[in-house]
Amino acid sequence: MVIIKNNIQIDGIRRSSRLAAQTLNYLKDFIKVGITTEELNTLAHKYIVSHQAIPAPLNYGGFPKSICTSVNDVVCHGIPTPYQTLKEGDIINLDITTILDGYYGDVSSTYPVGRISPIAQKLIEVTKTSLNKSIKSLKPGRDINDCVGKVIQPFVEKNGFSVVRDLGGHGVGIKFHEDPFVFHFDNPREKIILKPGMVFTIEPMINASKNYQVTLDTNDNWTIRTFDGSLSAQFEHTILITPTGSEILTIL
Repeated sequence: MVIIKNNIQIDGIRRSSRLAAQTLNYLKDFIKVGITTEELNTLAHKYIVSHQAIPAPLNYGGFPKSICTSVNDVVCHGIPTPYQTLKEGDIINLDITTILDGYYGDVSSTYPVGRISPIAQKLIEVTKTSLNKSIKSLKPGRDINDCVGKVIQPFVEKNGFSVVRDLGGHGVGIKFHEDPFVFHFDNPREKIILKPGMVFTIEPMINASKNYQVTLDTNDNWTIRTFDGSLSAQFEHTILITPTGSEILTIL
């Protein structure tokens, strides 16, 4: 059941979403050759806690860290570790979710590490643009598939990439993961009409090949990688449907 948020809940989600965005903005300046993903996790944890909030991923379903750090062929749920050092040419997605006064905000971005390859740069740009195109099409009364899957998939495939299908966005705000599940590919079977007060994430995960398949790393049972070893990028915002359109909550 999709939760329609009231004004008090929306204000709380808006504050938490802003903190998530502030945390991401704080971390991006530390992304450089030589830093470990564990160090990024520590910086994020301290920043979130210092703002009287809780990092939502920590201990969620047994996840051991405060943020997700997904490098190169990792699609999502990468676990920070002191043994993973960023190298020239890497790309990394930082996924931040905060709990502030009981409300959740969720955001992620993919960043270059030093000078990256042309294909990696194109992947980042196409992924970010696909998200922005989708957000611009959101309006109450429209079907969510018309605004998300039908917008993202053709744009991504036109650029020679593929949309991950096994993972998607989700309702958020009162809980970490709520209804609806948000598909990033054209899925006409999913009929959900957008209504004011709906809050959900759009977070396309895009692979730098025509193979959209992914595989679970059984070493930790969290890390999800591209099936063919290609690069993957992701951008995410928490979105509120308003009476006239939408509002990006995770933006500064």
